[in-house]
Amino acid sequence: MSFSNWARTSRAVRSVLALAMAALVVPAAAQSGPGWVDDAALSNPDPGQWMATGRTWDEQHFSPLRQINDTNVGKLGLAWYADINTTRGMEGTPLEIDGVLYNIQPWNITTAYDAKTGKVLWTYDPQVPLKYGRLACCDIVSRGLAAWHGKIYIATLDGRLIALDAKTGKPAWSTLTVDNSKSYTITGAPRIFGNKVIIGNGGAELGVRGYVSAYDAESGKMLWRFNTVPGNPADGFENKAMEMAAKTWTGEWWKQGGGGTVWDGLAYDPKLNLLYVGVGNGSPWAQPYRSPGGGDNLFLASIVALDATTGEYRWHYQTTPGEEWDYTATQQMILADLPIGGKTRQVIMQAPKNGFFYVLDRKTGELLSAQNVVPVNWAKGIDMATGRPIQNPEVRYTAKPVMVSPGAGGAHNWNPMAYSPLTGLVYLPVTETYMSYALAANYDPAKGGLGTAFMGDEPERKAIAEYADAHSKGWLSAWNPVTQKEVWRGPVTQKGAGGVLATAGNLVFQGSIGKTFAAYRADTGQKVWEMPVQNVPIAAPITYTVDGVQYIAVNAGWGGGLAHVERSNYSQLFLGKPRLLVFKLGGTAQLPPMPKESVEVPELSPPPPLTASAEVVAAGGQLYGDHCALCHGVGARGGVKDLRHMSPETHKEFLDIVIGGKRAGNGMASFADVLKPEEAEKIHQYLIARANADWNGN
Repeated sequence: MSFSNWARTSRAVRSVLALAMAALVVPAAAQSGPGWVDDAALSNPDPGQWMATGRTWDEQHFSPLRQINDTNVGKLGLAWYADINTTRGMEGTPLEIDGVLYNIQPWNITTAYDAKTGKVLWTYDPQVPLKYGRLACCDIVSRGLAAWHGKIYIATLDGRLIALDAKTGKPAWSTLTVDNSKSYTITGAPRIFGNKVIIGNGGAELGVRGYVSAYDAESGKMLWRFNTVPGNPADGFENKAMEMAAKTWTGEWWKQGGGGTVWDGLAYDPKLNLLYVGVGNGSPWAQPYRSPGGGDNLFLASIVALDATTGEYRWHYQTTPGEEWDYTATQQMILADLPIGGKTRQVIMQAPKNGFFYVLDRKTGELLSAQNVVPVNWAKGIDMATGRPIQNPEVRYTAKPVMVSPGAGGAHNWNPMAYSPLTGLVYLPVTETYMSYALAANYDPAKGGLGTAFMGDEPERKAIAEYADAHSKGWLSAWNPVTQKEVWRGPVTQKGAGGVLATAGNLVFQGSIGKTFAAYRADTGQKVWEMPVQNVPIAAPITYTVDGVQYIAVNAGWGGGLAHVERSNYSQLFLGKPRLLVFKLGGTAQLPPMPKESVEVPELSPPPPLTASAEVVAAGGQLYGDHCALCHGVGARGGVKDLRHMSPETHKEFLDIVIGGKRAGNGMASFADVLKPEEAEKIHQYLIARANADWNGN
């Protein structure tokens, strides 16, 4: 019997035994078939399967497979690949269940492949309206899928939760999880346990109120919802948690949504029956415009523990009280049992954007330890007596720009980290970042926006930009969560490397900003294998077995939030097609040669002369910051498309693109509903000014 046949038989037997013990009479045939996943399978997963985005409910991104190991990884080669029809970020973690690999790409297009050969079995396109591309602050990405009882679950950019038949890809049901009259989007992966599908949403940059919801996996009916920030007190509070949270806000925050979206970061503990929810940033960013009297603004930037059955509040820990720097706590959380203080503690670990690594008791929320993983200046440390950060008041920004570290990209963003129970180390993709923050002038709540200004030509901002460019970098950190110390550090490079996979083969896999995929010894950090792959694998890899052969799979496709907002010369990345890459020992497949135009740096055309007044350029800069910076970069540097480098043809068509929607098919939807043509032209003039200013160098 082959390994894959043994695995699926073994898992089916475990499922039947588990149900028999529960005195449930279910026909054995109901417990098999494509995409069959249940609580028994997820609580004790087969080594050769990858059934959930973090592989297990504890989100460790660790595999016990060891066929590929530190002694033979040098023989790793490409087994097969699949071209992805996109030019946007590939952030999804695939699933592999019983020989079928399920993958998701931008616009939530989902494909099932034969996991051994790469043959396409089916593809489903949910036909997300293109207008949602401009609502997604950090690219039209999806971070993964979920599986349950023969169905594959996708959460779409426009807020739908859809269950697909795992065999055919045909929809079984679809339900809308958001109010489409507001600027909600979804980029995170659903999680499933106990017949409940859990999903949050994004949109805090555009003025929404965050929440997380549970849906019945068989019918799509909503079971419960937990709001993460309070609404209008005059309407009454949904629960005592919201009543408590409201005491930490001032003003009329609800009119601007409040933020706190749960765009990623979920974990489940079946023994404690707790769901852990990571909560995001405020809306708007600037606290004086959001909660003018200050306050902690719960549950922004918090880990919240909920009763998994009812969604009721159990405890919370706030990583950044009164946050106003986009310091989300929506980053992945890992559950583990660690030896702390002479005894084994059940812990939850997180490295959110704010630069600290936290270890909490996952039953009570007690802070056990915290230490910064990069240089930070927003806080001097964590007061262990209170669990609160010792904040630096100088980074509470006003009209005068201040430099803050980490910047909005964070010390750790969405890219999954991994934990190995064999080494006891967390493998963390780290970025050291700096950013200029100031209150936006003439902020109008009715028009929305962040309330935060990043651009300007005054000396303070220029000095901060130069410092940020010179000191921003990234690396892979092997972090000991017990001692809160770094054990080893991978190569220090330009930031932008990918998510992480750890295996029992003493290996850690990660994609690099250098367009390679690499493996490191988990104990020492020695790089033991690397392959050029023509693009940046920013997603987290997975590993699985089919017919006794171990495979490693990863999505390679540059994009996402870092590509959009960070100040670096990423416009010099010339990339091949985004692809799903699958490797095995002795693999002999070859990627096609890079097209010549992708290898050579194109000659840039000089920008048109600047003819607009300083007042028009300044107005265009403010409009650019409100509507364009999240996708096209702070100061029009980098982003999904560097607009300083527009061709003469693009300059001629600027209004046709921005107002007329001429390139909506590429994800650039029309802004005619929020911008007048004369406002769009002011943005155009600002971009011409930026291009002329930087023509002789960045």
